[in-house]
Amino acid sequence: MDKLIDIIREKLVKNADEKTRATQQHYFKEEIRFYGVTVPTVDKISKEFYYQIKDRSKAEIIELCERLFESGNLEESFVACHLTYSIIERFEPEDFKIFERWIQVYVNNWATCDTLCNHSVGAFIEKYPVYIGALRRFASSENRWARRAAAVTLIIPARKGLFLNEILEIADILLLDPDDLVQKGYGWMLKAASEANQLDIFDYVLKNKAIMPRTALRYAIEKMPEDLKRIAMQK
Repeated sequence: MDKLIDIIREKLVKNADEKTRATQQHYFKEEIRFYGVTVPTVDKISKEFYYQIKDRSKAEIIELCERLFESGNLEESFVACHLTYSIIERFEPEDFKIFERWIQVYVNNWATCDTLCNHSVGAFIEKYPVYIGALRRFASSENRWARRAAAVTLIIPARKGLFLNEILEIADILLLDPDDLVQKGYGWMLKAASEANQLDIFDYVLKNKAIMPRTALRYAIEKMPEDLKRIAMQK
């Protein structure tokens, strides 16, 4: 396992560049540990590395991801997210507790939250929709990243028209959340849902626009026609 970790770290160090290193922290309010590797390059490294380990057991790959998350490094967390998504077809229902623990223990910024939840957790929920109830619990968490995870997990399913009722329930729970990154997360979820269920989301926004934070509202209506946007933005 240590050799595998060393291989990943050597590749990340080799592919770091000064421009990315100089600007990466600007995207975060929190102090972030990073090498300074662009996202497309991390994606490429992750894909190449997966082909080297794809025949290993699920347990070994999960252990590797755990070690990468433990480092607290941004790019290493991205590699862990990509490797996890690469084995999503091997996951079983009881493995949800792994995702939940990672969100609660290791996720400490919006980028890691979104990379893990948009893809791996979202695909898991589509495969095992009975676990969508856990997202309601996330939405009531004291952990801001769990609350954001409750929303961004449903971005891709929302675009497909799935889980509309649950999306609106989660939006209700998060509606008055004071955290701007949570507001952006559930606004993004509503925007994604509007691609397949525009009128339902428009009705939801109209019903709640008097109390919905403007950040969330603007995100929610971003893909709507201009006439609907104007109505939604009227005070």
